[in-house]
Amino acid sequence: MSLCMIIVPALAAFIATIWFQPHVLRIAKEKNIVDNPNARKLQRVPIPMMGGVAVVFGLLVGMITFSLFGDFDDMLAVLVCMTIMMFVGMIDDIIGLSFKTRFFVEILLVSALIVSTGNQINNFHGLWGITIVPDWVSVPLTIFACVGIINAVNLIDGVDGYSSGYCVMACLYFGYVFWKLGDVHMVVLSAITIGSLLPFFFCNVFGKHSKMFIGDAGTLSMGILMSTFVMNMLTATTDSTAVADNLGLIPLSLAIMSVPIFDTLRVMGSRILRGTSPFKPDKTHLHHAFIDLGFSHIGTTFSILCLNSFVVLCWFIAYKLGVSVDVQLYIVIALGTIIAFVFYWFVQYNIRKNTRIFRVLKIVGRATHLERKGIWEVLQKWLDRKSTPKEEKENVA
Repeated sequence: MSLCMIIVPALAAFIATIWFQPHVLRIAKEKNIVDNPNARKLQRVPIPMMGGVAVVFGLLVGMITFSLFGDFDDMLAVLVCMTIMMFVGMIDDIIGLSFKTRFFVEILLVSALIVSTGNQINNFHGLWGITIVPDWVSVPLTIFACVGIINAVNLIDGVDGYSSGYCVMACLYFGYVFWKLGDVHMVVLSAITIGSLLPFFFCNVFGKHSKMFIGDAGTLSMGILMSTFVMNMLTATTDSTAVADNLGLIPLSLAIMSVPIFDTLRVMGSRILRGTSPFKPDKTHLHHAFIDLGFSHIGTTFSILCLNSFVVLCWFIAYKLGVSVDVQLYIVIALGTIIAFVFYWFVQYNIRKNTRIFRVLKIVGRATHLERKGIWEVLQKWLDRKSTPKEEKENVA
């Protein structure tokens, strides 16, 4: 596997996203495709939300570039499904779609991926003593799991840098595992995704006039990609024993996806218990708990990514110690439950009671608020160079 085959497409995706992002931003502003503030949302001003279009464009360029080095056909179906999902997300961003319509499209696209790629979750890799499972089990299991992943990734888009930062982190983990498994296409796809997401991440976190939200167009497309990684990792053609006998690919996949999945389960479960729709938006996600503690957006993103990485680290330690695949899964489930359920309820309890722990956490949260000066200011000016309003440029001149 040549490094050039990985780096060049990723670099092409990175450059393409940088070039295309200002054009998308201008269109979003001209057409008023923005996310307006309200009681539930955390921003104070309308923010353009077509960042996902720029990211998908970068992915497209990266994949086309990869076709110069190797066979592109295996990723064509992924690109088509991801592009369709982007357009569905755009429609949802602009006029809104019912959750039933979105679910129908998601089920259709996951089914199309199963048929066109031949990949599905049909290999448990020794979990509970199971290896290959029949199609009548694996097909509905794959559809259920992947639709869940798509919506879990979609629901973490709440603070600056979170969804894009999470997907970059997940691609690093998935990419490394695919490297060890010898899956060239998935390694390249991971690298291309990182190259596409990084320019958006920096504008989303550090930009002022260049700031955009990724929108459903981006999160739903990223959900398709995360689903693709999981399907490829857990398909029958993947041989985990080539690396190690106790390599638990199901526990690893769940560890990488732990915070989005367990947070989504808690949020939807609590909504059902309250007698409301599980798809009705509210402010009960894990990232809202950090915001309630006074953390900045970047502080919240960093903290949650560290918690997710901690789950992956604990899985890795268990794997290296020779722990069985079954126990690896139980460890990941326990940690995901503690972070998404126990920690969230612990924070909410201390907020309600105004305890000393809450006051200490508030001090920690305030420490995450960085002044926009120094390197931050230089980076912001560079990112905003093509997006600063004309009247502001004249004032500076």
